Amino acid sequence: MAKLSSAGVGREEVCGPRALMTMLTMLVGVSLGAAGHIAYARMQSAPAVPDALTAAPNEYHLEFENEYVRVTRVKYGAHQKGAMHSHAAPGGVIVTLTDQDARVTGRDGSTRELHYKAGQPRWAAATPGKDLSTYSAHAEENLGDRPFELVRIDPKIGVCR
Repeated sequence: MAKLSSAGVGREEVCGPRALMTMLTMLVGVSLGAAGHIAYARMQSAPAVPDALTAAPNEYHLEFENEYVRVTRVKYGAHQKGAMHSHAAPGGVIVTLTDQDARVTGRDGSTRELHYKAGQPRWAAATPGKDLSTYSAHAEENLGDRPFELVRIDPKIGVCR
């Protein structure tokens, strides 16, 4: 914008080369600052959560594995809490061998309770790394006064395509 006196003389340039250079410098500075902030925020994002067999080897035991499937036996003592862990996508079939009363807690602090009777099969969805919910990664806690045991069967989808 140019300022003009009433007579049209004494014009002060605010869009001249010096003003444009100042605006360009500010724009570059703001852009670099924003890019740096985004990069820093990404570096601070939560690290990948390890697989259950790695994160909780006392509770998760590999029973069988081949190119098509992985079978894991899971045992939690009474009121035992397990480490934060994840399962491979898309999930697996779980068959409880004993009654299960548990709470799972996601990285975002969300919780859900699981209550299943012995012999009851179910599908457990897994979305590792997709979000911070209990389906992506979770820590498990046995709410019962007795141990629980289950078998988890995870298909290896990539091999079947």
